[in-house]
Amino acid sequence: MLYTEFGMQRSAATALVFLLTLPSLAVEPQYQDAVLVRVEQKVNTRVLYYIVNTPITKDEPYYEVSLRLKDTLYIARYNPRHADDTLPEGWKAGSTVQARVDGRHLFIKSAGGVDWKFLITNHKASKATEGSPPHPAPVNP
Repeated sequence: MLYTEFGMQRSAATALVFLLTLPSLAVEPQYQDAVLVRVEQKVNTRVLYYIVNTPITKDEPYYEVSLRLKDTLYIARYNPRHADDTLPEGWKAGSTVQARVDGRHLFIKSAGGVDWKFLITNHKASKATEGSPPHPAPVNP
């Protein structure tokens, strides 16, 4: 009898924990308005191999964006799958976009509803004060 009471209490406790965590599992990510401060296309040059002390290299393009979300300036990097891939046309300095931060990643929603995943490389506090320009100067990492 004691064993069945303990088993019933344990299953009731498990069910209670499950019911309490269920609403947190259904929460969708919250996107917020953010301002693009800078959008740049850059290139990494990678050495593939050497032929008689001469490096054979390959250029790998990537995009770096600076974005102000609330009181934080994020610098993030996007590596396109193909060299010809580009960011959406409307993403220019001063544009307002929908963004969210999830750990080390920054997600920016395009006008078509597609999420673009960026890797955060740097962030710092950036509070706009009265009398200052609405957008902070670009930050060099």
